[in-house]
Amino acid sequence: MAELDLTLPVPTGAMSARPRIRSAGVAGIGSALPARRVGNDEVAARIGVDAAWIERRTGIRSRHWVAPGERVADLAAVAGARALADANIGPADLDLVLVATLTPDELTPNCAPLVAHALGTSVAAIDVGAACTGFLSALSLAGAQIESGRADHVLVIGAEAMSRFLDKEDRRTAGVFGDGAGAVVLSQGAGAIGPVVLRSAGDYAPLIVAAHDDQLIRMEGHDTFVAAVAFLCESTLDACAEADVGLDDVDLFVFHQANARILSAVAERLRIDPARVVDAIADVGNTSAASLPLALAAAADADRVKRGDRVLLGAVGAGFTYGATVIDWGRT
Repeated sequence: MAELDLTLPVPTGAMSARPRIRSAGVAGIGSALPARRVGNDEVAARIGVDAAWIERRTGIRSRHWVAPGERVADLAAVAGARALADANIGPADLDLVLVATLTPDELTPNCAPLVAHALGTSVAAIDVGAACTGFLSALSLAGAQIESGRADHVLVIGAEAMSRFLDKEDRRTAGVFGDGAGAVVLSQGAGAIGPVVLRSAGDYAPLIVAAHDDQLIRMEGHDTFVAAVAFLCESTLDACAEADVGLDDVDLFVFHQANARILSAVAERLRIDPARVVDAIADVGNTSAASLPLALAAAADADRVKRGDRVLLGAVGAGFTYGATVIDWGRT
């Protein structure tokens, strides 16, 4: 893997100062986790290691898994309802519902129309599939709808039940993934989302695969680690450059919560103070498309982000897909 150039051009102006007729920002946020909490002891017993081994390698102590009959659409609807309440708007105010997921309850219908119905709205509802980068991709689509004037309020949800597709005896994946949902309401004028850098690297696709025959996630851990760190660093630098800000101008970094060691490696390579990087993986695990909104919600609940802050979101996922953006935080 080629060494990344960690230098940035000198900022020429604030991201929010770029000419734009309309802006889209986060007006509300919500989350939902299954009731069942699974500790490392339970996972470790199946893969022949101790609980400490899992935590050392991943930073994860526990995760939430859906119970039989529990549905992704229901988790997404709960997170969405909480985000709407936080934004102080109702379902009738929405113009679009986007649900990022790779684990819908059925092949068809898609998850988003079920969520919209559960919330009591019949607006356009679309699933977005980009693995762990799904929420960021949906955020980009939602922001564009608002900026173009085609929408005023969009509900963006990331929701997964990764536990359904785990080989519970595979050391590479059994302790890594969790289930949950996170949501944000994007609204016109509620802060601003900067340019969203989104990219793909299909030559890395074999590193994370779930085939139709066994429907189980298979992952090459070491190579995935190396690729994830490189792609997160690349997209972080490029998103900052596109937004005309430097790394020091970003108040909080919210990366995909894949592995605590990946977060540490990215912070070290970019020379970011770890205190400015959200690490919320310990009690939820890697929740794929739900990861970014769950981490963002954890930061908001802990009062780590305030109105006017710049927040960088970055993600990398199977495919490979990856990207980043800088947000001017407008939620009060």
